[in-house]
Amino acid sequence: MTDGTLEVTHLSVQERYRADLTDGEGQPVEVGYIDYTQDGDRLALTHTVVFERFGGRGFAAQLVKHVLDDVRANGQRVVPVCSYVQKYVEKHPEYSDIVVS
Repeated sequence: MTDGTLEVTHLSVQERYRADLTDGEGQPVEVGYIDYTQDGDRLALTHTVVFERFGGRGFAAQLVKHVLDDVRANGQRVVPVCSYVQKYVEKHPEYSDIVVS
């Protein structure tokens, strides 16, 4: 398995974005996820998880970026409840237009 770009899937029924890498046999391996709750056009990002064996490789940042880009593309707003997401948006002011409290 390489440290490549994540494939992120929106599992709307589960209110989750799932991040996968492809293993040597072409099969997806889950790296982590972001859970959220939705109220109208607002998504409260409540929990970010990257499994320990994948930690320290920047996958959490890639996942958060993907989710924020998806939220923007869908004309939605985000409430950063998760502390990791809060820190990410503080460091990336380009997302300030979609962040609400």
